[in-house]
Amino acid sequence: MGDMGGDQVEEAVAGTVALLRTAAAGQPDWSVNAGRLDWSCRRTAEHIASDLIAYAGRLAGRHTDRKVSFDITFDECEGIEDVLDVIEATGALLAAAVRTAPREARAFHPYPFRSANREGFAAMGVTEVLLHTHDIAEGLGLEYEPPAQLCEDVLTRIFPHVQPGPDHWRTLLWATGRGELPGRAPVTEWRWNNNVVIPTERLTLQGVTPAAAADLQAGGTGGFEWIEGGPCEGTRFAAGMVVKAYETGVHRPQWGVFVLVRTEDGRAVGGMGFHSAPDEMGHVEVGYDVVEAARGNGYATEALRALSAWALAQDDMKRLIATVDHDNTPSQGVVSRAGFTRVSVGDEQYVYELRKN
Repeated sequence: MGDMGGDQVEEAVAGTVALLRTAAAGQPDWSVNAGRLDWSCRRTAEHIASDLIAYAGRLAGRHTDRKVSFDITFDECEGIEDVLDVIEATGALLAAAVRTAPREARAFHPYPFRSANREGFAAMGVTEVLLHTHDIAEGLGLEYEPPAQLCEDVLTRIFPHVQPGPDHWRTLLWATGRGELPGRAPVTEWRWNNNVVIPTERLTLQGVTPAAAADLQAGGTGGFEWIEGGPCEGTRFAAGMVVKAYETGVHRPQWGVFVLVRTEDGRAVGGMGFHSAPDEMGHVEVGYDVVEAARGNGYATEALRALSAWALAQDDMKRLIATVDHDNTPSQGVVSRAGFTRVSVGDEQYVYELRKN
């Protein structure tokens, strides 16, 4: 799987600048509203540059506990050509920040889980560029359609809750309140979703995006650096469940699959996650596997404790369930150490539960 990275940022910015430079040569009225926005076309172009520098600065600074603001003053930009020069420059800065950030680096972003990695910041930057170029083009009466692959890249990374449509660009426009899709209600409020990350003492549990899940299902790495022998077949199977949920429009990102990544070296050692979102009773089943070379180190217990605590803190959760084969003594020890209690015995499996206090 290719990263969502600097190349995509540069591609999106280049398409925007080329279109708007052509428009600027005709000296249109940039004071008109940009599409459905209350901003003028010029103000919207300035906003693109402001977002790009903000994302570059946050990712480069890597503050994780608070928002660090970056403002650009456009007072000295005499015309739209000057603004487009700034968009080019800030796009290059974000592309450079994404390319130089380590894979495990994260920085603050308020929604929804208060952080994003380099792929997240690249995807957010590309989304801002594509959508606001659409707004400006609509205001100026221009035709604009970005490459379908760019649209799919952002949809499968920061819009995991949006069911794919027959056309990636129209789906992105619909998902952000800018268009219609047959059979779907209009969108009046929207947010993107960066992946969930849950830290433990020695690991981070990193939520798998639909893009990563599809790659894992197909035999790839999902963008993770695995220790020898990984990922396990159980992780690939679980990734396939994420893909199916995404394609049918029922995927809830926080109730998907997590890859267990060792903090000391950034290498993936296993997978853990939920079989679905909680049912109407607030119950959900959890499963996991650890690459053989990493077993015996307590990683599964450590991760299950953290994931269980996170899950039971959610409003719609009341009970976690785990099923373990009769002959899988090590896994029985994992769930017991994580606080689960055996509640029933089947023909081949024990059933364990952990309830909210």
